[in-house]
Amino acid sequence: MTPTELLPAPPPHAAARRALLAGSAGNLVEWYEFGVYGCFATVIAANFFTPHPGTPGGGAEALVATYASFALAFFFRPVGALLFGRIGDRFGRRPALVLVIGLMTLATTLIGLLPTRADIGAAAPWLLTFLRVLQGLSAGGEFGGAVSLMVEYAPPGRRGLYGAWQSFTVALGLLAGAGTAAALAAVLPAEALYAWGWRIPFLLALPLGTVALWLRTALEEPPGAPPGGPHGGPPGRPAAADPTEAVDATDASGPTGPTGPAGPGEQARAVVLGIGRIMGWSAAGYAFLVVLPSHLQSAFGASFRDALLATTLVNLGFAASILPAGLLSDRVGRRPVMLGGALGIAVLAHPLLHLLQSPGASPQTRAAAVLTAGVLVGLLAGPGPAMLAEMFPRRVRCTGLGLSYALANAVFSGCAGLFITALTTRTADTAIPAHYAAGACALSAVALLTLRGNDHREPLR
Repeated sequence: MTPTELLPAPPPHAAARRALLAGSAGNLVEWYEFGVYGCFATVIAANFFTPHPGTPGGGAEALVATYASFALAFFFRPVGALLFGRIGDRFGRRPALVLVIGLMTLATTLIGLLPTRADIGAAAPWLLTFLRVLQGLSAGGEFGGAVSLMVEYAPPGRRGLYGAWQSFTVALGLLAGAGTAAALAAVLPAEALYAWGWRIPFLLALPLGTVALWLRTALEEPPGAPPGGPHGGPPGRPAAADPTEAVDATDASGPTGPTGPAGPGEQARAVVLGIGRIMGWSAAGYAFLVVLPSHLQSAFGASFRDALLATTLVNLGFAASILPAGLLSDRVGRRPVMLGGALGIAVLAHPLLHLLQSPGASPQTRAAAVLTAGVLVGLLAGPGPAMLAEMFPRRVRCTGLGLSYALANAVFSGCAGLFITALTTRTADTAIPAHYAAGACALSAVALLTLRGNDHREPLR
């Protein structure tokens, strides 16, 4: 048998499209909910984290508590990445993806049905936090499985574009969340929005999640998966997936060959390096895309509707740049595109935020500022999924890239709202979001310099 015959056949276009759709659908549902939670942070604070629920705004202290619940969910993401990543590496991408979308849909729907503090007292914020933990577990397993599936189905020279669909559906989810919140704010009076209107976006997750679950149950494993499991072994008893076998993309051959096992030190180095490469994406993404509406309200006195409009615009810029950035990275490499985004945010974060708070800035100038911020984050998010997937071999890819992403998000995304709100309240410095995003992106640029120029052309291991 020739070496060519040993290679897996290219996936049929129809199967690749189905994989892309099924992988993307779950991301959309997940980030739709996170977008809704961010947009309704002040409403949730008033209903769950204040001694006298139902009062619009809820106060800075209640908002900090709301973001603490938000952050706690992120700290369970690494647990979800390990749990569902091992399922994806040992038993296949499909079982892991079906489980995570089912759990996410259930938890999100239950938030929409949850009694408020006015109904059941102090138990309400604890129940909300428990459901956020379940969402964190699900979200932790979503990224590794979905990105592995899409990148492994990608035709040659298109991994950046296929991986970018993960980030693109994140943008669509955030836009859907912001758009739903803006529509409700436009048609409902504030009293109705605080009393019951906030539940509607969470309950919409049920039909969305059901469709995503249906798509995923019909999935096939990516081409090239060995018989009996993603990395071999007899059916029913897959070989153990040891995450210490990962090899860093900065040395594609690894210490014992292109697919040979590496020690725990190599695995730790790959995960830490992956975190460094995407920390700017995580920090700037949440500072601009999720935390922005409540910051504009609490720090600048913007109305709820104006804050949602700014959020919609920044997410439009984000969405518009993701797929072109992924495609561009397939041509020129991951490093120049992601470096451009990281350095752009490091340099422009403060001027852009200054424009937003300047009394003399026209609406068009402010719109251009938030659109630019979204585009710069998109330059990181487009190539990012493929870059992470290329750092780990197939047998540990779900776990390795999922853990890198989950840890980066736990530290730099989950804490963004809590950090920005608490520090702004304490110091009265309204530029805290810019300090946060610019500092993280400057550090991330250093890690991105370790990328090799031809990583995007190397075959997946």
